Amino acid sequence: MSETVRIVACPTCRAEVRWEPQSRYRPFCSERCRLIDLGQWASESYKVPAQEESPPGETLPPTH
Repeated sequence: MSETVRIVACPTCRAEVRWEPQSRYRPFCSERCRLIDLGQWASESYKVPAQEESPPGETLPPTH
């Protein structure tokens, strides 16, 4: 029985990347693409959405 290898798109350049242990930079195709992505996070170009929390005892007015 042969194993099928999953192919994913590099998040940076969209090149095809084989998802296997030999793919050193997966999900990226290269160290260059990995570092570009890391730089985007470091420069805050990418952000994880979060809801602002108010200090204890203080409530925020409702938003509509």
